[in-house]
Amino acid sequence: MILERIGSWLARKLAEPRYLSTVPSRPDQLAAAIRPGDVLLVEGVSRFSLAIKYLTQSTWSHAALYVGCWQGQQGMLVEADVQEGVRLVPLSHFAHMHTRICRPVNLHDDEIAELIQYATERLGYRYDLKNIFDLMRYMVQTPPVPSRWRRRLLALGSGDPTRAICSSLIAQAFQSIRYPILPEITLEKTLDRDLQEIYQEILHIRHHSLFVPRDFDLSPYFEVVKPTLAAGFDPHHLTWGESSSIPDTSDIKITQE
Repeated sequence: MILERIGSWLARKLAEPRYLSTVPSRPDQLAAAIRPGDVLLVEGVSRFSLAIKYLTQSTWSHAALYVGCWQGQQGMLVEADVQEGVRLVPLSHFAHMHTRICRPVNLHDDEIAELIQYATERLGYRYDLKNIFDLMRYMVQTPPVPSRWRRRLLALGSGDPTRAICSSLIAQAFQSIRYPILPEITLEKTLDRDLQEIYQEILHIRHHSLFVPRDFDLSPYFEVVKPTLAAGFDPHHLTWGESSSIPDTSDIKITQE
């Protein structure tokens, strides 16, 4: 009980924003481009986000699954929030943040429905507060953690199935319909119809706790959708302002002490 209270207090502190996004997405273009089943990656602006971005060496610190219409509400996403747990939020919740759409390809409507059902059935699950304690050390001082250990440091949760981390929840949802993200691939020798030896790629599912938001961006199985391009971007219709003048530095003298 005491640890839960401490974890909740830490969660509130870590969720406080630290800066504003420099490249926020246009809400109208984002809403027009995103589809049910898409993964929305977010560049978070909190202390918690800074720790995740450091450990994953990535722009993206958060991921949410786009549901679309849910019980009469339009433009909804499922996310695992550090304070509220697994919940539904409107697309406008990320209006002032840098985002990226990652889209699975060649999924049937029934598969997308099953994907969304898996995620929405977990509404109300709590965030894995043990993960909060694991990341708290990076709020005090950022240590030089070798890259090969960073992913493991984000997988130190309690393992309680009623707790969730944002990317783990979405990874489980895609694994439930057998859609790959970044599987481990091995080559196995087999025989074809002519009894000739060939090598076949075998995909192995990685544990869901080892997934981080950037994996959906890196995955060769997800299409990156940029709302500006999807809206019909044409460089010939841009209106350019005057270029800012470059200061004259010819009179600056550099001395060496």
